[in-house]
Amino acid sequence: MIAELKTVAFDAPDIAAEAGFYAALAGWTQSYAEDDWITMRTPDGWRIAFQLAPDHVAPRWPDPAAPQQAHLDLRVPDIDAAADKAVSLGATPLRRDERRHTLADPAGHPFDLCAKEDDPNTTVMGVMLDCPDTKVLSTFYSELLGKPITHEAPGVAMIGEDGKMPVLFQQIEDYRRPRWPDPAAPQQVHFDLLVERADLESAEQAALAIGATRLPGEGDDWRVYADPVGKPFCLTWTESSE
Repeated sequence: MIAELKTVAFDAPDIAAEAGFYAALAGWTQSYAEDDWITMRTPDGWRIAFQLAPDHVAPRWPDPAAPQQAHLDLRVPDIDAAADKAVSLGATPLRRDERRHTLADPAGHPFDLCAKEDDPNTTVMGVMLDCPDTKVLSTFYSELLGKPITHEAPGVAMIGEDGKMPVLFQQIEDYRRPRWPDPAAPQQVHFDLLVERADLESAEQAALAIGATRLPGEGDDWRVYADPVGKPFCLTWTESSE
């Protein structure tokens, strides 16, 4: 493992609206907030954040000219009831079938409601990354996050165990790379990954060695990179990773 998955962050023009939507739909609670960032905790342990993006261009799934880049899979006991509730809270229905409904949240980010009738709670099954080659990207994140590849099939892959914050990958025929910070090709979503401050330089070199690219952008406790298909992620640190 080079870094630990800390937060999945989605861009939004109104972060309070996004936070309120998921709090009402899925029971997420706010754990941190500032003017341009809100972090939510899910009941099953994920950290999902919303980052203010005043020039946000919403994805228009399934339009490849305005790609989603990533989406969340949520498990719910009743997909019809959950979809109706989501729509009442401001979601837009995109697709329905017997086992899965796809909607867009108030910022336009698609998410899937997946049926899990034996669990009364709404849980996060995983975050799904679009990519041109699932083998390439799953191998990269497996090495970066120290999560084993636990599922591979044509066009899909997963790293990590079910119930332990897995990351999933789906192959897209007409994949469009984000070009952060170019708003014409927005990132839509990024990972914040945690390293020890003392290990930052070695973590950076290890990430670059497996296919990451350094991007222009850094602050007091973060640096920006891109994965092999152009999706940005940040290495973040504290003096301790507690």
